Amino acid sequence: MFLGPLREIQERHGYLPIDEIKDLSARLDVPRHRIHEVISFFPHFRMSPGPEVEVLVCRDMACRLRGSVDCHQMLERVAGEFGGPERVKVDGVSCLGQCDGAPAVLIEFHRKGRHDEARVLVGPDTSHYPDRFRELVRARLDLEEIPTDPVDRAPRPWRIDPYQAAEPPEPYAAAKALAAAIKSTGDPAARKAAGQRIVDELKISDLRGMGGAGRPAFSKWGEVRDEAERAGPTYVVCNGDESEPSTFKDREILLRAPHLVVEGMVLGALVVGANQGYVYIRHEYHDQIHAVEAEIKRARGLGVVGANVLGTGQAFELEVFTSPGGYVCGEQSALIEAIEEHRSEPRNRPPVIECNGLFNKPTLLNNVETFAWAPAIMLGGGATYRDSGVAGSAWYLAKRKPDDKPERWPRGRGIRFFSLCGDVNRPGVFELPVGVTLGELIEMAGGMRDGLPLLALAPSGPSGGFIPAVLRPEDLPAKRRRAFPAGRTEFSALELPLDKAEFDEMGLLLGAGLLVVARVPGIDPERRVLDLALSATRFFRNESCGKCVPCRVGSSKLVRIGERLEAGPKTPAEAAEIAELILALQGTMEQTSICSLGTSAPKPLASMFEHDWRRANS
Repeated sequence: MFLGPLREIQERHGYLPIDEIKDLSARLDVPRHRIHEVISFFPHFRMSPGPEVEVLVCRDMACRLRGSVDCHQMLERVAGEFGGPERVKVDGVSCLGQCDGAPAVLIEFHRKGRHDEARVLVGPDTSHYPDRFRELVRARLDLEEIPTDPVDRAPRPWRIDPYQAAEPPEPYAAAKALAAAIKSTGDPAARKAAGQRIVDELKISDLRGMGGAGRPAFSKWGEVRDEAERAGPTYVVCNGDESEPSTFKDREILLRAPHLVVEGMVLGALVVGANQGYVYIRHEYHDQIHAVEAEIKRARGLGVVGANVLGTGQAFELEVFTSPGGYVCGEQSALIEAIEEHRSEPRNRPPVIECNGLFNKPTLLNNVETFAWAPAIMLGGGATYRDSGVAGSAWYLAKRKPDDKPERWPRGRGIRFFSLCGDVNRPGVFELPVGVTLGELIEMAGGMRDGLPLLALAPSGPSGGFIPAVLRPEDLPAKRRRAFPAGRTEFSALELPLDKAEFDEMGLLLGAGLLVVARVPGIDPERRVLDLALSATRFFRNESCGKCVPCRVGSSKLVRIGERLEAGPKTPAEAAEIAELILALQGTMEQTSICSLGTSAPKPLASMFEHDWRRANS
């Protein structure tokens, strides 16, 4: 394993000297080209000395909406007070996962590395940025110790945590209950039956994967367990990369309820027979990494993790794997490649992760939130979770048919977390029953900023493109228009229930991160949305791993076409040509890209032609 030693070398020097790499290669008997192919891929590593202080201003959607361009220019002027860019350099960076504090700025000090010495400045009030920036930089350049910023780790009154209401709280009660059932028999078939009970509860709950795909959790757990019986060693991996702009709900779960993530993974390990697990966390989430590491240590002390999990005779070791960086690592096979110390390039399918995952072994890989729900579902029962939605709302009742049976109605089921940012008064993370409307969520966030009307919604960060505040049948794909509410000629996006099944039926994409954009007087609504769409397209170009030609070439071409659109077509013929190029690229990339980054990259710009922005918001 050479990623750990590489991080240690960089923390010691601020970069990776070639002599140190040669020494590492000889010491671990790893070819230098293997080490270099990884170093050259991940943005975390650097091969040459950088500035003593690097200031990274987020340039993606929420931060751009809240003034990151002006913030960048302001910090560049302040940085000039300390000399040239060899000492203090200001640059742009992809999403930092701090969209609720936009515009976000990450300050990294390279004399002692990037991991342990970093500070994040968050808005929306940026008036304190210059003074705080000067204070931090002066202390660093003078080799003074910089006090650690206080971190709010207080739990939230979330229903996902069954231990908050317990008096006194019984830590790891779900894992203990499953372990007790397993210990009660030495018969392998009976042990499997004990694990099957939680799989059955997951099925009843209709818990879906919270990473975007929405696959039923029970099917993954059962499939990996069955495959493990044939294929030997099995792994459990939690995807905490969360690099999608506008998405930051896992950040809060990892920080405030790491015990739920650890316990969910232990439950998964007992069901599938895994002996090793990894919590994969993006390297910018410093506080979350420390919180999870501390919780794993506590769990080990309680016997929940280690050589003999709660007396079951099964070993399960768990550790945090810190991402070397890159949005593409959120794709599950690319994440697996990173843990294996390869370039994080998504794999072609088949085979699938459940059968041939980490080190080519069966792997149970779920999102942070998916694992975190498992303890509550085991303790409270799957039906309790399933029936917590709002399937009885007027929206659903108007669409249900008389012969629809309640247990088969796949709408308004369960609870999930949403990140909300952009033009709202109190952006943040919200735990909501599935089916709550967008308008209700915005009300929970204090309403639209300055009382402005809604202009657009990005319902899945950049991956779902933009939809207008008022939808008409022509705003939906032709084959999806039958899903338009019967008897309606238009409806407000504020009426939309936040339910993946409903969005899927209309051909729209609902993720965990929502960005709302206000209509501002005096600003052309089409130009406002285009600016964000082009920003999102640049994000996809910058974050493409480059493995497949459609994504590598197509994302760059999309940016160039988008810049033509931004400059303003000179004739109607040129405007038609731009639209034709974008939609043609979209078709090609959706059909031929290896992973969802390539299929999503055209959506922001394509949405400029799927909706009439001036009409839709007039």
